[in-house]
Amino acid sequence: MCKSRLDHGAPGNSTESSMSAPESGPLEGTRGRILEELAVAPRTARDLAKKLGIQESAARGHLDRMEERGLVIPSFRREGVGRPRKRYLLTSQGQDLFPKKYDVILDAVVDELLAREGEGFVSALFAESARRMANSIAKEIPKGGTTEEKARRLVSALNDLGFRCTVEKTTDGHLRVVRTNCIFRHSALAHPYLLCDVFDKNLTEALLGEVGVDLEDSIGRGGMRCTHLIQLR
Repeated sequence: MCKSRLDHGAPGNSTESSMSAPESGPLEGTRGRILEELAVAPRTARDLAKKLGIQESAARGHLDRMEERGLVIPSFRREGVGRPRKRYLLTSQGQDLFPKKYDVILDAVVDELLAREGEGFVSALFAESARRMANSIAKEIPKGGTTEEKARRLVSALNDLGFRCTVEKTTDGHLRVVRTNCIFRHSALAHPYLLCDVFDKNLTEALLGEVGVDLEDSIGRGGMRCTHLIQLR
Protein backbone atom coordinates (compact mmCIF):
# COMPACT_ATOMS: atom_id res chain seq x y z
CA MET A 1 0.00 0.00 0.00
CA CYS A 2 1.21 3.51 -0.81
CA LYS A 3 2.55 5.60 2.06
CA SER A 4 2.39 9.24 1.06
CA ARG A 5 2.25 12.64 2.70
CA LEU A 6 -1.49 13.28 2.65
CA ASP A 7 -4.13 12.49 5.25
CA HIS A 8 -7.49 11.01 4.38
CA GLY A 9 -10.99 10.36 5.56
CA ALA A 10 -12.45 6.97 6.37
CA PRO A 11 -13.12 4.78 3.33
CA GLY A 12 -16.35 5.76 1.65
CA ASN A 13 -16.87 8.78 3.90
CA SER A 14 -17.32 11.98 1.92
CA THR A 15 -18.24 14.23 4.85
CA GLU A 16 -16.67 17.66 5.26
CA SER A 17 -14.55 16.49 8.18
CA SER A 18 -12.88 13.75 6.14
CA MET A 19 -12.33 16.03 3.18
CA SER A 20 -10.60 18.73 5.24
CA ALA A 21 -8.15 16.48 7.07
CA PRO A 22 -4.55 17.67 7.48
CA GLU A 23 -2.13 17.12 4.59
CA SER A 24 0.60 15.52 6.68
CA GLY A 25 1.08 11.91 7.68
CA PRO A 26 0.93 8.63 5.76
CA LEU A 27 -2.04 7.89 3.55
CA GLU A 28 -3.29 4.32 3.66
CA GLY A 29 -7.08 4.73 3.32
CA THR A 30 -9.36 5.64 0.45
CA ARG A 31 -7.22 8.33 -1.11
CA GLY A 32 -4.11 6.18 -0.82
CA ARG A 33 -5.92 3.43 -2.72
CA ILE A 34 -7.05 5.98 -5.32
CA LEU A 35 -3.43 7.04 -5.78
CA GLU A 36 -2.41 3.40 -6.20
CA GLU A 37 -5.09 2.83 -8.84
CA LEU A 38 -4.26 6.00 -10.78
CA ALA A 39 -0.56 5.10 -10.73
CA VAL A 40 -1.49 2.02 -12.76
CA ALA A 41 -3.77 3.73 -15.30
CA PRO A 42 -6.24 6.63 -15.63
CA ARG A 43 -9.63 5.77 -14.09
CA THR A 44 -13.15 7.15 -14.06
CA ALA A 45 -14.94 7.82 -10.78
CA ARG A 46 -17.13 4.80 -11.55
CA ASP A 47 -14.08 2.59 -12.14
CA LEU A 48 -12.61 3.66 -8.81
CA ALA A 49 -15.88 3.18 -6.95
CA LYS A 50 -16.09 -0.40 -8.19
CA LYS A 51 -12.43 -1.13 -7.40
CA LEU A 52 -12.65 0.34 -3.90
CA GLY A 53 -16.14 -0.86 -3.04
CA ILE A 54 -17.51 2.61 -2.29
CA GLN A 55 -20.31 4.79 -3.62
CA GLU A 56 -19.56 6.63 -6.87
CA SER A 57 -20.51 9.91 -5.18
CA ALA A 58 -17.89 9.25 -2.48
CA ALA A 59 -15.28 8.53 -5.14
CA ARG A 60 -16.15 11.80 -6.88
CA GLY A 61 -15.87 13.66 -3.59
CA HIS A 62 -12.37 12.34 -2.98
CA LEU A 63 -11.35 13.08 -6.57
CA ASP A 64 -12.69 16.63 -6.38
CA ARG A 65 -10.71 17.27 -3.20
CA MET A 66 -7.57 15.71 -4.68
CA GLU A 67 -7.99 17.83 -7.81
CA GLU A 68 -8.19 20.97 -5.64
CA ARG A 69 -4.89 19.98 -4.08
CA GLY A 70 -3.28 19.48 -7.47
CA LEU A 71 -2.85 15.72 -7.10
CA VAL A 72 -5.07 14.59 -9.98
CA ILE A 73 -6.34 16.11 -13.20
CA PRO A 74 -9.36 15.10 -15.31
CA SER A 75 -8.96 14.09 -18.94
CA PHE A 76 -11.84 13.67 -21.39
CA ARG A 77 -11.71 11.01 -24.08
CA ARG A 78 -14.38 9.91 -26.51
CA GLU A 79 -14.86 6.15 -26.72
CA GLY A 80 -17.41 5.23 -29.38
CA VAL A 81 -20.73 7.06 -29.45
CA GLY A 82 -22.03 9.27 -26.68
CA ARG A 83 -20.36 11.75 -24.38
CA PRO A 84 -16.59 11.66 -23.71
CA ARG A 85 -15.58 9.73 -20.59
CA LYS A 86 -13.95 11.64 -17.77
CA ARG A 87 -10.87 9.86 -16.51
CA TYR A 88 -8.50 11.04 -13.81
CA LEU A 89 -4.71 11.03 -14.08
CA LEU A 90 -2.02 11.65 -11.49
CA THR A 91 -0.21 14.97 -11.72
CA SER A 92 3.51 15.34 -11.03
CA GLN A 93 2.55 16.51 -7.54
CA GLY A 94 0.49 13.37 -7.04
CA GLN A 95 3.36 11.19 -8.22
CA ASP A 96 5.68 12.94 -5.77
CA LEU A 97 3.65 11.50 -2.88
CA PHE A 98 5.13 8.09 -3.59
CA PRO A 99 8.44 7.25 -1.85
CA LYS A 100 11.61 8.43 -3.58
CA LYS A 101 15.19 7.29 -2.98
CA TYR A 102 17.33 9.96 -4.63
CA ASP A 103 19.74 9.80 -1.69
CA VAL A 104 20.65 6.18 -2.52
CA ILE A 105 21.87 7.23 -5.97
CA LEU A 106 23.64 10.31 -4.61
CA ASP A 107 25.46 8.29 -1.94
CA ALA A 108 26.55 5.71 -4.50
CA VAL A 109 27.88 8.41 -6.86
CA VAL A 110 29.71 10.20 -4.03
CA ASP A 111 31.31 6.95 -2.84
CA GLU A 112 32.47 6.19 -6.38
CA LEU A 113 33.90 9.69 -6.85
CA LEU A 114 35.74 9.52 -3.52
CA ALA A 115 37.24 6.17 -4.49
CA ARG A 116 38.33 7.36 -7.94
CA GLU A 117 39.26 11.03 -7.43
CA GLY A 118 39.78 11.53 -3.70
CA GLU A 119 38.29 13.89 -1.12
CA GLY A 120 39.95 17.04 -2.48
CA PHE A 121 38.32 16.70 -5.89
CA VAL A 122 34.90 15.84 -4.44
CA SER A 123 35.08 18.72 -1.93
CA ALA A 124 35.79 21.17 -4.75
CA LEU A 125 32.90 19.68 -6.71
CA PHE A 126 30.49 20.12 -3.78
CA ALA A 127 31.69 23.69 -3.15
CA GLU A 128 31.10 24.64 -6.78
CA SER A 129 27.68 22.92 -6.72
CA ALA A 130 26.77 24.97 -3.64
CA ARG A 131 27.76 28.20 -5.40
CA ARG A 132 25.75 27.21 -8.47
CA MET A 133 22.72 26.46 -6.30
CA ALA A 134 23.22 29.80 -4.51
CA ASN A 135 23.14 31.61 -7.86
CA SER A 136 19.82 29.96 -8.65
CA ILE A 137 18.34 30.86 -5.25
CA ALA A 138 19.71 34.41 -5.42
CA LYS A 139 17.53 35.15 -8.44
CA GLU A 140 14.52 34.98 -6.11
CA ILE A 141 16.08 37.22 -3.43
CA PRO A 142 15.95 41.03 -3.79
CA LYS A 143 19.44 42.54 -4.00
CA GLY A 144 20.83 45.08 -1.56
CA GLY A 145 20.06 45.62 2.11
CA THR A 146 21.96 44.85 5.29
CA THR A 147 23.41 41.44 6.12
CA GLU A 148 20.57 40.90 8.58
CA GLU A 149 18.00 41.63 5.84
CA LYS A 150 19.84 39.26 3.49
CA ALA A 151 19.85 36.58 6.20
CA ARG A 152 16.10 36.85 6.65
CA ARG A 153 15.54 36.62 2.90
CA LEU A 154 17.92 33.65 2.85
CA VAL A 155 15.80 31.91 5.50
CA SER A 156 12.67 32.48 3.44
CA ALA A 157 14.34 31.05 0.32
CA LEU A 158 15.62 28.00 2.21
CA ASN A 159 12.17 27.36 3.64
CA ASP A 160 10.82 27.31 0.09
CA LEU A 161 13.25 24.42 -0.54
CA GLY A 162 11.91 22.49 2.46
CA PHE A 163 14.25 23.49 5.29
CA ARG A 164 12.53 24.43 8.55
CA CYS A 165 14.63 27.52 9.02
CA THR A 166 14.68 30.57 11.33
CA VAL A 167 17.13 33.37 12.09
CA GLU A 168 17.81 34.78 15.54
CA LYS A 169 20.00 37.52 17.01
CA THR A 170 22.71 36.47 19.47
CA THR A 171 23.47 38.34 22.69
CA ASP A 172 26.70 39.73 21.18
CA GLY A 173 24.93 41.13 18.11
CA HIS A 174 25.61 38.40 15.56
CA LEU A 175 23.06 36.22 13.75
CA ARG A 176 22.34 32.54 14.06
CA VAL A 177 20.57 30.67 11.25
CA VAL A 178 18.83 27.57 12.62
CA ARG A 179 17.48 24.70 10.52
CA THR A 180 15.47 21.90 12.08
CA ASN A 181 15.09 19.92 8.86
CA CYS A 182 17.77 18.79 6.43
CA ILE A 183 16.47 18.11 2.92
CA PHE A 184 19.43 15.82 2.24
CA ARG A 185 19.57 14.28 5.73
CA HIS A 186 20.41 10.72 4.65
CA SER A 187 23.37 11.85 2.54
CA ALA A 188 24.50 14.27 5.26
CA LEU A 189 24.62 11.40 7.75
CA ALA A 190 26.66 9.33 5.28
CA HIS A 191 29.01 12.19 4.28
CA PRO A 192 28.81 14.90 6.98
CA TYR A 193 32.00 16.70 5.94
CA LEU A 194 30.95 17.08 2.30
CA LEU A 195 27.33 18.06 2.98
CA CYS A 196 27.75 20.11 6.17
CA ASP A 197 31.25 21.60 6.22
CA VAL A 198 31.61 22.04 2.45
CA PHE A 199 28.25 22.26 0.67
CA ASP A 200 26.11 23.86 3.38
CA LYS A 201 28.77 26.35 4.49
CA ASN A 202 29.58 27.40 0.91
CA LEU A 203 25.88 27.78 0.13
CA THR A 204 25.36 30.11 3.10
CA GLU A 205 28.50 32.14 2.39
CA ALA A 206 27.64 32.51 -1.29
CA LEU A 207 24.17 33.83 -0.48
CA LEU A 208 25.22 36.25 2.28
CA GLY A 209 28.39 37.63 0.75
CA GLU A 210 31.61 38.52 2.54
CA VAL A 211 30.71 37.51 6.08
CA GLY A 212 32.10 34.99 8.50
CA VAL A 213 30.07 31.76 8.68
CA ASP A 214 30.79 29.20 11.40
CA LEU A 215 29.03 25.83 11.50
CA GLU A 216 28.16 25.28 15.17
CA ASP A 217 26.04 22.14 14.96
CA SER A 218 24.59 19.91 12.26
CA ILE A 219 22.05 17.15 11.83
CA GLY A 220 24.62 15.28 9.74
CA ARG A 221 26.87 15.01 12.80
CA GLY A 222 24.07 13.74 15.03
CA GLY A 223 22.68 17.08 16.21
CA MET A 224 19.01 17.92 16.50
CA ARG A 225 19.43 20.93 14.21
CA CYS A 226 21.89 22.72 11.95
CA THR A 227 23.12 26.09 13.21
CA HIS A 228 25.30 28.62 11.41
CA LEU A 229 26.71 31.59 13.28
CA ILE A 230 26.85 34.65 11.01
CA GLN A 231 29.49 37.05 12.27
CA LEU A 232 28.43 40.58 11.34
CA ARG A 233 31.34 42.84 10.47
